[in-house]
Amino acid sequence: MSGPAHIELLRHGDTGQRSYRGQLDDPLSELGWTQLREAVAGGDWSLIVSSPLQRCAVFARELAQARGMTMRIDARLAEYHFGQWQGVPIETLADEQGDALGRFWADPVANPPPGGETFAQFRERLSSAMDEIVRTSAGRRVLVVTHGGAIRLLRCVVEQRSFGDMAGIDVPHASLHPLAWTGGER
Repeated sequence: MSGPAHIELLRHGDTGQRSYRGQLDDPLSELGWTQLREAVAGGDWSLIVSSPLQRCAVFARELAQARGMTMRIDARLAEYHFGQWQGVPIETLADEQGDALGRFWADPVANPPPGGETFAQFRERLSSAMDEIVRTSAGRRVLVVTHGGAIRLLRCVVEQRSFGDMAGIDVPHASLHPLAWTGGER
């Protein structure tokens, strides 16, 4: 096949959790399964690449098997690691660390959560994964099953937006996002 890869990012469905889940390995809720099945109805892809976290990977395997598609797991597509904030309800963070949370939302590069992944690390691993997908999937339609933070960061890179804009990018559960990744976007 020739031509560029056509990439669509798919955020996992609902897990029933209401906090920064990050790299905690939550299963999908029944609602999450329904959301994802509806989101991909009528979609046409030849390859699926998924985060290893079960809220992405279990659905990706089901879809690949049902449609006879190739599927692979890429650990680089995992969600941002929120350090000490991982699993803590947002309301609790707002009450107990409101100033730090506000600084993170305004400028996540300069103000990561305590013990959290740096945005340089997050960007590097996501960019590396996308570069490989583009390099190995010319002419293919690729579904990338990943997370809200990953989608927001990748959209900021492609759209040349500040990472401070991430909080304003709407990425509902089971939403699809076309991504014109050209490779080497660092």
